[in-house]
Amino acid sequence: MLDRASNQSPLPPEIARRRTFAIISHPDAGKTTLTEKFLLYGGAIQMAGQVRAKGEARRTRSDFMQMEKDRGISVSASAMSFDYGQYRFNLVDTPGHSDFSEDTYRTLTAVDAAIMVIDGAKGVESQTQKLFEVCRLRDLPILTFCNKMDRESRDTFEIIDEIQENLAIDVTPA
Repeated sequence: MLDRASNQSPLPPEIARRRTFAIISHPDAGKTTLTEKFLLYGGAIQMAGQVRAKGEARRTRSDFMQMEKDRGISVSASAMSFDYGQYRFNLVDTPGHSDFSEDTYRTLTAVDAAIMVIDGAKGVESQTQKLFEVCRLRDLPILTFCNKMDRESRDTFEIIDEIQENLAIDVTPA
């Protein structure tokens, strides 16, 4: 793999295998839950925690501050890593609430890409739009994930249209 900045020298193998990405969205869209699933399916944990869980055994790994555990929100970005195949994934769960946006903005300067989580019932929300624009300004690749589709949600094509209209991006469902 070539160094993208210079296109001249190959990166050392340990650096070339790293992929660092942030998960961004409006509060309560499911960033922390998605983080837990990545850790579970990546083999880093044996049981995914839940944001609204009762008891310490089911708490999430990324919400480590007492206030985060008590309120069920992310106050600061938290980074976790796991190996999957030949790659080392560095996953950053970011705060969604606008009061803690500065931490998310700083995080977006250090990642290779972002996963933007959209709540299937609410669609594109204001904080998601702001974070998307920061990613756009930084020229970060973005994967959009529509969450909570197992609950009562809006029509899939309606959400796709909203994403295309509000964020001015082409959407390709997968």
